[in-house]
Amino acid sequence: MSVIEGVDKGKGSRMQLNKSLSNTAQWVKLNVGGTCFMTTKSTLCRDPNSFLCRLCSEESDLISDMDETGAYMIDRDPTYFSPILNYLRHGKLVLNKNLAEEGVLEEAEFYNITELINIVKERILQRDKKLCSEQVKKHTYRVLQCHEDELTWMISTMSDEWKFEQLVNIGSKYNYGNYDQAEFLCVVSREEGVADSPKTESTDKAKELQQRASRM
Repeated sequence: MSVIEGVDKGKGSRMQLNKSLSNTAQWVKLNVGGTCFMTTKSTLCRDPNSFLCRLCSEESDLISDMDETGAYMIDRDPTYFSPILNYLRHGKLVLNKNLAEEGVLEEAEFYNITELINIVKERILQRDKKLCSEQVKKHTYRVLQCHEDELTWMISTMSDEWKFEQLVNIGSKYNYGNYDQAEFLCVVSREEGVADSPKTESTDKAKELQQRASRM
């Protein structure tokens, strides 16, 4: 083996060693609430102002204990740290069904990840709006006028979504043979979601008719 070949091999070994050490230096261990996580500095520094970026920075002003493996020890819930770390990895917030948005928000605020804080707050807002629209109901009223001989038929043919509220005898305006046929106001209602029932004005008029009929 020539001297030149020996020098080249030695230089190549040193380059590989330096590359290996450089790659190793990019990896960071975190011990979050007793659970070990491993990631890279570039992932943790997705938000340069975050606690995690400052923690692994060479010029860090944060003081954190390390365990026997060299992992930074953080006294937080590891269950909620997983979605935090995954967000830093790929920029998307993915939650398991058993995790609450409020819990993720607490962690995002602790780690000071501004973009994630805004995302979670918006998700909570949209969730609450949807829940409110599903739970809050209002009644749509209808006032139907009918003759006495039509009353039974009208009630029997009423669809299941309509609920009978009140029946008011308003007397008779017509004379049929030897007797007067009574007329009735039949007030019915049904529940509808707020988003599905924009007819507030017509509903208010129906309620007004119901109140007038009750005073007859």
